[in-house]
Amino acid sequence: MENNKGVVFLIIVASLGYFVDIYDLVIFSIVRIQSFHDIGIPEASMRKYGEYVLNMQMGGLLLGGVLWGVIGDKFGRVKVLFGSILLYSLANIANGFVNEIHSYAIIRFIAGVGLAGELGAGITLVSESMHKDKRGYGTMIIAGVGVLGAILAFYVAEYFSWRNAYFVGGGIGLILLILRVGTFESGLYNNTVDKKVEKGKLSMLFNSRERFLRYLYCLLIGLPIWFVVGIFVTQAPEFGKALGATDMLSAGKGIMFTYIGISLGDIFAGLLAQITKSRRLVVFIFQLGIIATSVWFLSSKGLTEQQFHWIAFFMGLAVGYWATFVTIASEQFGINLRATVATTAPNFVRGALIPSTFLFEVFVSRYGIITSGYIMIFLLTFIAIFALSKLKESFNRDLNYLEY
Repeated sequence: MENNKGVVFLIIVASLGYFVDIYDLVIFSIVRIQSFHDIGIPEASMRKYGEYVLNMQMGGLLLGGVLWGVIGDKFGRVKVLFGSILLYSLANIANGFVNEIHSYAIIRFIAGVGLAGELGAGITLVSESMHKDKRGYGTMIIAGVGVLGAILAFYVAEYFSWRNAYFVGGGIGLILLILRVGTFESGLYNNTVDKKVEKGKLSMLFNSRERFLRYLYCLLIGLPIWFVVGIFVTQAPEFGKALGATDMLSAGKGIMFTYIGISLGDIFAGLLAQITKSRRLVVFIFQLGIIATSVWFLSSKGLTEQQFHWIAFFMGLAVGYWATFVTIASEQFGINLRATVATTAPNFVRGALIPSTFLFEVFVSRYGIITSGYIMIFLLTFIAIFALSKLKESFNRDLNYLEY
């Protein structure tokens, strides 16, 4: 294990990196309507073009997850921390200059590629640098601090123009890049540098049935998380109309309260896992919470703006096993595939919003937005619970091993 001061520094750097990552990840959802008005998108097309741009960002996350994961295993976790933040910071600055929908979407795709590397590399680096019984605290802090970036995104967008909101996100990222000069590679990874073993080889995830299923189940346990954020909260204005809300629901405020909930949820999930010594039990409890809070939201006829904020907070709390989910994924695989898995898993889950959105739209055209919300959240959560039941407990697993 690395020295304590070095580990603390790694946790701080990873936490601040994820803070900026989340800011840049959600800023589009917050400024969607304001920015679309400015570039001339008609009201009737807001939701359709919103899904288009968000799906482009998610597509970038999918590609980036693979790219940064392989780089992390082949060349080291620290290189990912540098490359990813540079790419998404520059992309966000570029987003402040767009004037039409397609360049907007293309730049969000590039930003998505950059955003994909942050969390997986940070959690892998910290997990490999801490004692096996304590690493949950490190990943808990990364997520707990990181998701607060959504709150900053809301307030920046509230008091500044949407273009300046993008400039701020990019500028903070470039400043943080300087802080990363002091980061170091994990000892576990350094010990594999001279070993003749395949590193970051994607085909290894598919050439063994047992390993493929292990990977698939890691992906599926996070399936409902991004649907709640990407559909229920991001499309709050549209859900509000369908529910007969007394006020126009704000996606920006909804995201802020959701991410306050996610931040507290990540801390609570991490602490509960340390107490129970079981990450599987914690994830199962949170998955039940997703069902309960989603039903609460979808059945809230005539809800007020204040009621929506409370519901958004509790939905965020329920999906707040994000860091625990990524930690489980990183603990299921050896050093030479760990960064690939820990980086692709959260981004494939985010990217799963693309087929989820298409399926949701099919249901919306037949059953309406509320019934479709029920169908999707029950379907996705059932799949996630099934996948969880197939994974082995990984709480205090020794991470010093390789995949062959």
